[in-house]
Amino acid sequence: MFFATAPSATPAAARRAPAIVVCAALAIVALRAASVCAGTTEAHRAMVVAENALAADAGAEILRRGGNAVDAAAATALAVGVTNPVSCGIGGGGFMLIYLSRTHRFYALDYRERAPLAASATMYVRNGKTDEELARSGPLAVAVPGELAGLDAALKRFGTMKFSTVAAPAIRLAEQGFPATPHLVQDIARTMAQVAADPGLKATYLTPAGAPPRAGDILHEKALGATLRALGDDPAARFYHGAIARTIAGWMKAHGGLVTAGDLAQYHPVWRAPLHRGYRSYEVWTMPPPSSGGVVLEILGMLAGAPVSGLGADSPPYLARLIEVMREGFIDRAQYADPDFIHVPIEVLLSQRHIDEALKRALHRGAPAHLAPAADHGTSNLLVVDKDGNVVALTSTINTIFGAKMMIASLGLVLNDEMDDFAAGPGVPNVFKLAGTVANEIAPGKRPLSSMSPIIVTRHGRPVLAAGASGGPTIITGVLQVAVDVLDFHLGPAAAVEEPRLHQQAAPDVVFVESRMPAATRRALAQMGYRLKEVPALGAVGAITIAPGDLHGAFDPRKGGGASGL
Repeated sequence: MFFATAPSATPAAARRAPAIVVCAALAIVALRAASVCAGTTEAHRAMVVAENALAADAGAEILRRGGNAVDAAAATALAVGVTNPVSCGIGGGGFMLIYLSRTHRFYALDYRERAPLAASATMYVRNGKTDEELARSGPLAVAVPGELAGLDAALKRFGTMKFSTVAAPAIRLAEQGFPATPHLVQDIARTMAQVAADPGLKATYLTPAGAPPRAGDILHEKALGATLRALGDDPAARFYHGAIARTIAGWMKAHGGLVTAGDLAQYHPVWRAPLHRGYRSYEVWTMPPPSSGGVVLEILGMLAGAPVSGLGADSPPYLARLIEVMREGFIDRAQYADPDFIHVPIEVLLSQRHIDEALKRALHRGAPAHLAPAADHGTSNLLVVDKDGNVVALTSTINTIFGAKMMIASLGLVLNDEMDDFAAGPGVPNVFKLAGTVANEIAPGKRPLSSMSPIIVTRHGRPVLAAGASGGPTIITGVLQVAVDVLDFHLGPAAAVEEPRLHQQAAPDVVFVESRMPAATRRALAQMGYRLKEVPALGAVGAITIAPGDLHGAFDPRKGGGASGL
């Protein structure tokens, strides 16, 4: 789908010293601070950025063995599912945005989880009242996972290696063990009671004494390793059919879940037409609904109405404009949903007329909209550029920390709680206060709306930037701000990722501001009438800037990770 390019503007350089940021906190769920800078790597041929260093190394290993970007992305995704099981894994799903240098074409693969066929819009209603906790943890929270179907589809269409080859690093990590990161330890401690209540999670992620591990302790996921090994070279067939599918379905039935063997057998990923829109002299490509990539494009479209680089990235005038266009973008996000079930008027939302009208509202703000915040914390992002110039931006999730807080122990499979990303009932907020809308209500086989918004930016038809994030709705605003920092303020990826960020999502009528935002800037925003809520950090963004023979990758210290180059 093509949209008119916004008018060009020549941005003035507005370089500034990168701020030292603290480590991750989401808008709603704050993580412990850490005074470290963004990790960065420079390379000449290929690059992998991921939210775990060993996972980035797994992708680089595949690139060194001659694999392409899709091969390396699959290897990295599988490895990060092992090393960061609180965020993603084969029990979840995601989106993959692919650029092929040979044809200069983009592809968008949707392998988001689906509601079971027995699901309904009233499945969480008890005694006439919606019990939203049923959508947040436990067997009724589980949607049909799409991760393996998506990776298999990408490998079969564009990969050069067999699944067993790209899965080998993840299998090795699961079976031989890997050191627990501070982020993983922190999330285990945060969900300690729920982890201890599930036999599989307890046996895998707690010490024999029943305590969380310490950072650096070696964890093993031997059952998960055996499952990955058993998938052979036909993972979709072996996971969604046969013995593994029967094990999943049997476990779900025994525990009161809805996912059946029929749900698994009927799951298929979807190749969708990617969205793109001009931004100054660039073209920004992203995932279509049920991703929120279109929201990023709409906000960029509003910013393109006038140069911002001359304002200064930490200046109150720039940030005030950013707050208002973010608000408008999130108001329109309420129209997003699974396009196979709901007509999403994406052509209208990304039209110049609509963007001009939204910008006019942003510049003349009235009463705030009555919407609620959203977030999907258990998410991970990775980026790959290979020696031939192919690019992959992939975001994967199991929704909240440890998903449904349940594991099928015999498979080592951590189950998602993706049903909470639907509207559990009219006006009922999910775990992160996203109020339900009709567009995103539960229906059999439907995919829930997601904040995941990976982007690839081109100039003169060639990629110059890839970015993506985790952190619920802060994915949208985090990707947006890093893109503007690179494209308008000409920062390198590490400096762009390190910059203090803010977040506004229409409601509550609060601007979340990172504590590293200059105090004078925060005071100025407060004097403008904005109600600020200071948080340690917002989301976690990864980025790679791309030029011939010159790749720079950065992962976000807010969550940690790794960048590995060749």
